[in-house]
Amino acid sequence: MREYSTQMEAAKKGIITPEMKIVAGKENMDEQKLRELVAKGEVAIPCNVNHKSISPEGIGTGMRTKINVNLGISGDKNDYTLEMEKVDMAIKYGAESIMDLSNYGKTNTFRTALIEKSPAMIGTVPMYDAIGYLDKDLLEITAQDFLRVVRAHAEEGVDFMTIHAGINRRAVEAFVRDKRKMNIVSRGGSLLFAWMMMTGNENPFFEHYDEVLDILREYDVTISLGDALRPGCIDDATDAGQIAELIELGALTERAWAKDVQVMVEGPGHMAMNEIAANMKLQKRICHNAPFYVLGPLVTDIAPGYDHITSAIGGAIAAASGADFLCYVTPAEHLRLPDAADVKEGIMASKIAAHAADIAKGLPGATDIDNRMAKARHELDWEEMFKICIDPEKARAYYESTPVTERHTCSMCGKMCAVRTTNMILNGEKVEFCSEK
Repeated sequence: MREYSTQMEAAKKGIITPEMKIVAGKENMDEQKLRELVAKGEVAIPCNVNHKSISPEGIGTGMRTKINVNLGISGDKNDYTLEMEKVDMAIKYGAESIMDLSNYGKTNTFRTALIEKSPAMIGTVPMYDAIGYLDKDLLEITAQDFLRVVRAHAEEGVDFMTIHAGINRRAVEAFVRDKRKMNIVSRGGSLLFAWMMMTGNENPFFEHYDEVLDILREYDVTISLGDALRPGCIDDATDAGQIAELIELGALTERAWAKDVQVMVEGPGHMAMNEIAANMKLQKRICHNAPFYVLGPLVTDIAPGYDHITSAIGGAIAAASGADFLCYVTPAEHLRLPDAADVKEGIMASKIAAHAADIAKGLPGATDIDNRMAKARHELDWEEMFKICIDPEKARAYYESTPVTERHTCSMCGKMCAVRTTNMILNGEKVEFCSEK
């Protein structure tokens, strides 16, 4: 029998949990220092007591920037085999988190299989699942129905849940007053807004927030406070609605911590590059340095088909400026449910952004792998380069697609390779291209 209900409760009691030991080892951090950060809420270790296959990860201050992969069933594409292929890909390429955003049919069969096999932490958005799970139309769903779905996900082993508790009447008032180009682009946020407007009731997740926290505490589920009013285009960034909701999220963060529930706070989706750093600082201040989970940000609105790139640019800036957790975006964003190839592109773009940010933040050990790559390139050791790079198969395929006459070089420069030339001179050798023909 555990002496604590949640990682945060254990940390406050001075207990270093097995999960903290694992995370400290992964992050090269002193266990006591990590425990202190978990106790303060600056690091979250999402780890449901019923998720037995998990390899725990830390998100927050002093941690490597983590990435999340979204997948799940939709009404227009309900291929469970394909979604499980995406799961396998996410695990293969080292995503620390997978969110099941299924919104069609009885999703618990897929989710149960996902939790059983995945070492990555699993997140969900109960609001997405409510209509299918309850088999009710939106207007017929009660506040207690929503809580039933939260409990079901917690019992299944979900490690963190996006709960849009901040879109209460005060935040909605600011949103309505301050006209937007794109209105609400959060799926869960729009459903709650519609439910509130149609019923005349307060947001059930805000009104019954203590009950939500009691459920999450029972299973040590981390609450990811959703940003229902996040900007959906560049022009809507940092507006009254976004900031009004952020203020509510700051208060909700403290209420969760008071009940020993771990917290992450979600952040903006579309935002010009010059606004990103200020938004990261604002969020950290208002939300008391809780871990920050950003959805992008996408730095331009005109690149459908390439939004993994617009997101990676924004994500790198965001993480270098204080964000802790990046939600990947695929080339299919705004266009369709991503296929397996889209998922891989999204993972790679996000991993590059996360690693680049860790280097910029000066995270201890962040450049170790880059230094190994530099050494392998200096030595023209292609096999070592392939082992080190984030996508060995693609790198090898590119290299081997054009045969070279000099095996230590590539087809870009051939024998005129700058590294080869410099190495030869420093080794006391002559460089004579004509005599080598």
